[in-house]
Amino acid sequence: MEGVTIRRAMISVYDKRGVEEFAAALSEMGVEILSSGGTARAIEASGVKVRQVKEWTGFPEMLGHRVVTLHPKVHGSILCLRDDPEHQADIEKYDLEPIDLVCVSLYPFENAIAKDGCTLADAVEMIDIGGPTMVRAAAKNHKFVTVVTDASQYSLVLDEMQANNGAVCFETRQKLARQAFSLTAHYDTVISAYFREQTGENLPERISFSYTRAGELRYGENPHQEAAFYVGTDASEPCIGRAKLLGGKSISYNNYFDANGALELVKDFEEPAVAIIKHANPAGCAIDEDLVEAYRKAYFGDVNAAMGGIVAVNRPVTKDLAAAITETYKRWGKDAGAAGFFAEIIAAPSFEDGALEIIQSREGWGRNVRILEVGELTGRRNSEKYLKYVVGGMLVQDRDLLTLNEDDWKVVTKRKPSDEELADLRFAWVCAKHTKSNAITLAKGRSLLGAGAGQMSRVNSARLAGIIAREYGGGDVLDTAGCALASDAFFPFPDSLDWAVDVGATSVIEPGGAKKDADVIARADELNLAMIFTGARHFNH
Repeated sequence: MEGVTIRRAMISVYDKRGVEEFAAALSEMGVEILSSGGTARAIEASGVKVRQVKEWTGFPEMLGHRVVTLHPKVHGSILCLRDDPEHQADIEKYDLEPIDLVCVSLYPFENAIAKDGCTLADAVEMIDIGGPTMVRAAAKNHKFVTVVTDASQYSLVLDEMQANNGAVCFETRQKLARQAFSLTAHYDTVISAYFREQTGENLPERISFSYTRAGELRYGENPHQEAAFYVGTDASEPCIGRAKLLGGKSISYNNYFDANGALELVKDFEEPAVAIIKHANPAGCAIDEDLVEAYRKAYFGDVNAAMGGIVAVNRPVTKDLAAAITETYKRWGKDAGAAGFFAEIIAAPSFEDGALEIIQSREGWGRNVRILEVGELTGRRNSEKYLKYVVGGMLVQDRDLLTLNEDDWKVVTKRKPSDEELADLRFAWVCAKHTKSNAITLAKGRSLLGAGAGQMSRVNSARLAGIIAREYGGGDVLDTAGCALASDAFFPFPDSLDWAVDVGATSVIEPGGAKKDADVIARADELNLAMIFTGARHFNH
């Protein structure tokens, strides 16, 4: 399809970056400029001749600028088909003047509602009406009209016009139309989400989500799958999705998923915490007032799995911690062979001066490790939903933000947990929340000894956690006597408690709610276990 020469352009932009230069370049190529309001004033101030919309339509701006371009002449001139005889007759009858290029940037509704103190009235006034209407009209008629919706597109259009005697080809017009419809869909999705929050409708009859591509990935979970990373609209929470890559290789699909899991785990602790995630499950986790000690204990949780894992910290990375991570084997004597220890990602709120240089100077992997700065962990949480796709549909739920609902906890055994046991039970319970179900976690001294994840049988998860604790831990972590056991869901039978005692557990925490709870409690009493029912479950599929 032939290119369409641009002879008349409608320009109406909220974001005026580069618009004067864009209008000037169009004018130099003989394009007539239509505009209004602040856009017209900005263009005129740069010395470019502008035809005011109100003079062109013969109809003034009204209702405090709510109605400017909502006029039949504007939309008739955008939507008219140049090759349709009936449209040609209407063009002559109603004195339409075909518009070949529409340049619009919308009111920044998303930015407005993100500001503290934004009221409902403020938000409503930032809902653009005329802009999206012109954008959609131009995109619909992309057979003849070029639609520009972002300053980043100016050079593309100008370069093509200059190379083709003022014309823009169909392929470019179609691409710009696709981007325009994506923009208006995103815009309406953000508005809909805002009103959903205002009305308190958690799961309405119709729901939509919008994400913006932040970058393409080398591949997805496997090399034969194409993939990209998209960022959501809610920016209130420090997270992996908005982290800054300070160094290292580009982040892969699986890296994003595991880094998110690691960061979400350490977010659930108020104390200094370190987590090491491997294949979406915690290979190690610990809390300690000494951040280096927290890392040491986390690393020794599962020494084999720690290698090549994702390290997340809920405090700024100090030079001492950076040195501990890079010199793990030298410091604590666990030999991993020629390969040595390496981390795929280190994610933290920030990095102390000099810490980044220590990490990147590590021979072998220092320059490749991905360094993610997520910003200060403020405790704020996004209001976004948690999505899971199935073929032909999508499951939507609230995020699991419940952590220690201790007001609902009940000691159900004759023996109450000691203060030390209770501290370990709290820690183990948080770790279980972030372990794939069926999940069993063992903890001692606020350190994860072993995790049994993703098994079809809860007993097998318990056995796996014990094997990891006894055979793959390091240092003092090998001692499981007196540990706490957490189960993300209830024990259907008492048999897991016998295993718990065999591995050294003296306390247990689980949701309760099984038909055989009475049998489970009775067996716990026989074994002198202290057991807590939380009244809440943390399945993590």
